[in-house]
Amino acid sequence: MQLSTCDTKRCFLCTASIPEWRDVITARKETRIYKKGELIFTEGDKVSGIYFVYEGAVKVHTHWGEEKELIIRFSTTGDILGHRGIAGEVYPVSATALEDTKVCFITNEFLEATMKTNPLFTQRLLQFYASELQKAERRMRNLAHMEVKGRIAETLLELQQIFGINKEKYIKLPITRQDISAHAGTTYETVFKFFTELTNANIITTSGKSIRINSEKKLRAYIPV
Repeated sequence: MQLSTCDTKRCFLCTASIPEWRDVITARKETRIYKKGELIFTEGDKVSGIYFVYEGAVKVHTHWGEEKELIIRFSTTGDILGHRGIAGEVYPVSATALEDTKVCFITNEFLEATMKTNPLFTQRLLQFYASELQKAERRMRNLAHMEVKGRIAETLLELQQIFGINKEKYIKLPITRQDISAHAGTTYETVFKFFTELTNANIITTSGKSIRINSEKKLRAYIPV
């Protein structure tokens, strides 16, 4: 992890705070850079504060059974990390950089002071919590009731929505089959077989870890309404 500076005009923390508070933020926050594969925080670590993603890509994950991983969500610019730990003593999940990632970090004490001083920030943070709760409830329902092909298809569409596409129309973030299986709650072998099916039907194209969705309509057909 390295320290750096960040553009206060794009940081969630700064843009949602009153102008008079931004100098205080600059003095109190830390801007950290994590290399690809580096842990930002680990499940079970003592809660130290909250993180705002300035740029990059992150997976939020937890242990799922013996030696298995469940990816809770993927995060990118503008997202918040570590918020699940604010109400407890330890982080209930881990966060790992999927590419070189820059985050802004503030302590719990400064978060509390910021919420008391900035009504707009507090409102947006509450909206984020509400949205995350809805997503988590939907995700748990899908893991319990949706067929595995639907879960994999939904993961691919979610990755495209979060990270966007490049000029060749591949999802910008190259992603491993292991991470896709960990998010869909299935095995690497199942993802591999389904990818073969999707490729043969020209629904997706793969090049190493890069994935292009050729037909969103056909891919969505695997997801029950």
